[in-house]
Parts: sequence; structure tokens; C-alpha cells
Amino acid sequence: MAFLELKGIRKSFDGVHALKGVDFTVEEGEVHGLVGENGSGKSTLMKIIAGVYTPDEGETYLDDRLVTDNSPFFSSVSGISVIYQDLSLFPNLTVVENIYMGKLVSDSGKIVNPKKYIQPAIDTLNGLGVAINPYDLVEMLPIAKQQIIAIARALTNKTRLLILDEPTTALTRKEILQLFEILGKLKEKGISFIFISHKLDEVLEICDRVTVLRDGDHIGTEPASSLGIEKIESMMLGKSLTFERKTSSGAKETEVLRLEKLTKKNNFADVSLTLKAGEIVGISGLLGSGRTELALALFGIAPADSGRIFINGRETRIDSVDAAVQRGIAYVPEDRLQQGLVMDHSIGDNIVLATQDDYVRKMRLIDRRAMRVTSERWIRDLGIKTDSAKKSARVLSGGNQQKVVVAKWLAMKPTILILDSPTVGIDVGAKSALYETIRDSARNGMAILMISDEMPELLSNCDRIYVMRNGRMIREFDAQKIGESDLRNALELSGTTSFSGVGV
Repeated sequence: MAFLELKGIRKSFDGVHALKGVDFTVEEGEVHGLVGENGSGKSTLMKIIAGVYTPDEGETYLDDRLVTDNSPFFSSVSGISVIYQDLSLFPNLTVVENIYMGKLVSDSGKIVNPKKYIQPAIDTLNGLGVAINPYDLVEMLPIAKQQIIAIARALTNKTRLLILDEPTTALTRKEILQLFEILGKLKEKGISFIFISHKLDEVLEICDRVTVLRDGDHIGTEPASSLGIEKIESMMLGKSLTFERKTSSGAKETEVLRLEKLTKKNNFADVSLTLKAGEIVGISGLLGSGRTELALALFGIAPADSGRIFINGRETRIDSVDAAVQRGIAYVPEDRLQQGLVMDHSIGDNIVLATQDDYVRKMRLIDRRAMRVTSERWIRDLGIKTDSAKKSARVLSGGNQQKVVVAKWLAMKPTILILDSPTVGIDVGAKSALYETIRDSARNGMAILMISDEMPELLSNCDRIYVMRNGRMIREFDAQKIGESDLRNALELSGTTSFSGVGV
């Protein structure tokens, strides 16, 4: 029986049609995948189900009853909960306070007493098959446990439908399997899920049915067992899309970067690698392996304590961001919202942010026309979807925001470009465009370090791949000579190697 049914849902914003007559159903005890490119209407549909938005047209049914009160309160009391990407937890509060925050603030007593919820919290977590100290501060816990706490909090609301928005983005494979095991247990109890993700392999792994949206239209709903990744991509894009492996462009002789035993205490130790002009070199490793910390050191945000850095054959010290930029190093961070963009500034201003000095003319006047020409060129070249460079970066989809960050640093014409998880949270179409931009930059002689835990991404774009674990480089592969299983084994099984510790 369908717990939730939406018929002919339409929603527009300022004349832009976000949803165009979408039908959508979720059965009791079902994991239903919802996929589509950024801007396809997934978030709008999710917010209508959660009562945040009211549809312009269409009907919503819960247990075959027409919903007339579309509001967050009604959705909540009807057993619908949403876990967003940021989890919306209180980091400075304990586990039990986060799980039972709703009940704590609604208690009729004058004194808040979280102790009476300790055992219920333990029981809820035990029911999920995990043991977490209810007195621990949430900010001290890894992201995987924080996600479980968010699920536990939702269950205190007698949840019947749980919407998960990109739930596996920051999880290791082991943590993903643990999450899927928890979803399986809850599914057996009749709880339904909407699973929203750009990771199509995981969608096929965990979901019973999959719905595809494109430009606000319902393209189709099919059993996951009848779908493959290529078919979903075709439904999402309206065309077939294939990612071919990058072919080696021949011998690359000019060494641009060399690291010798680079070390930062408690982050990474004795890291050595080389990078040549026109080469794309991947760095992979499980979360906590030290890969992002290495990038931060190379960009001068958190400089290394010891070791040697050579750029174009000359030893140098990178102790600040200015020092890195002066030596031709650019960095596209994993967190584009906090570190990559000034969200309330315009798209154009963000694109020229790293090269503002290039537009200063006589008497310290700024050449606004030249800035506009540059930003418009990059918007065109990278296919950033906007009708004006003057619009705020905040209004762009995740994929287009990432393109703006890439454009900002490509405009600097760097010698070395560091990409940290460049396609996290963006759809397959945006990925394809970014990959082509990255490859074009390498063909033009740029040296690129690509940090990622997406194996197809590394294998199809890189010349060589380094694997990190416990802060150290443990393997180096020729990307042309290995398969996904080789890389997965190196990532997951290399823990048998003995290390003396990070930073010692």
C-alpha cells in the first residue's frame, strides 16, 4: 500500500517551473531512490513532501487521505522526517540532548532534565545496532555517528517516512555499509525512505525503486533491479553519456612539483611524490588518511612542519596562502560553500576574486569592463548556468557553484592546480563538464593534483594515483594499468601495513 502519493504536482518560482506535473509514490517499507541533475526539481519535491513548500497545483495523499494542511507541522505529526546534508545537529550538546531536543523543549516542567531520556536514548541506539555514549558531545563524534544520531532523533518522532539527502557524501565504504544495514532493519519495521543521491551505484544497491526527474519533469519510475547506471544517466540527461579513460599524452619530462618526506605532526608524515607539467595525479585514501591536510599544507593554509618542497626544480617554503599563490599554486577546496565562494557576492566577482590585481590600472582605478569580460568568458567556457554574472553565487546549483570556484582559479593560470573532491554533491552532467575542463587544462600544460575517493573518477582522469593511509603514502599506481578492484583493495586492505605513527 502507498503510504505517500503525489499527483500532478506543479511548483514555480518567479516564473521558473521547478516541477511540471510530477507524480510520485512511496510504498510502506520501501527505499525509494530520487535522482536527477542539479536543478531537476528533487529539492523542491522533497520540501513539498516535508511541508516547507505548498504546491501551486496537484494533490498529496497520506494513507489514501487527501492532505489539506500542507505544513511542516502536519508532515512532522504524520511521521515524515528529513535528514539534510548538514544533519542540523547541535554540536555543543550531548548525544541524548540532540536525540530528544524536541521533547526537552516541550517538557512542561520548569527545569529541563535530560537524564530521564538517557535510557530511552540508549534503547533507541541499541535498536539501530550501535553503541554510542549518550553523554558524548556531538562535535567530538565522527560524521558517521552523527548521522546515526540524526536518524535516532527522527525515530523519536514515530517516523514512518525518512527523507535522506545525500546521506553518504562524507562516509567511508565501511560506514556506508553500516548505514545500509540500519536502513534495512528499519525497513523491516515498515519504515519508508526517500534516498536522494548523486552516487548512482549506491542508489541501485539500496533502493527498491528509482524515480528520475529532469528539468522538473517526471521521466520515469522503475524497479532498481531493472536499471543500470548507464540507463539512469541517460534518463537524467536525455542522452547517453560515457566516461572513457584518459589516454596518456606521452612522456612528461618537466617536473613541476616534488615533495620529499613532507611532514605535519598529527596529520601526515614522510610524504614524497612528484608531479609533472600536463599530468593529472590522483591522491586517494579513506577519510582521515591525511589527503586534505596535505592539500592544505601545499596551499599554505596549514603549513608542513618539516620536509622539502621543490617547485620547478627549486626548493621553496610554503608558509602562507600568498606564498602558494605567488608560486603558481591554486586550490579548489572540498567545502566550496565555506572555503571556495563568497556566497553573497556576485558570480562575476567570485570568478575574478583571485586575480583582482590584474585589473588595477593607473591611479589605482579598477577596470570593471575587463573584469566583466573575463567573468563572462569563463561563464561561457565552463557552461555556468546563469543569465547574468551579476546574480549572487548563492542562487546557483551545487554543480554550477563548483564551476565558479574552478573558474576563479583557472583565471589565475596556475602552474599547479589542487582539486580536493571536485565533484562531491554534483550530478553526472556537471561532472562530465568538469572532467573535460580538467583534461583541457592538463593538455595545455597545467599540472593537476586530484584528491578523491571516487574510484571511477580517478581511474578515468588520472595518469598516476597515490594511495594514502594513516598519513603516509603507501602505494603508487599507473592508472592505465589497474582496475577498480585493484584500487579498492589498496584502499581497504592496506591497513595491514604497520606504521610507527603519524608525524613522528
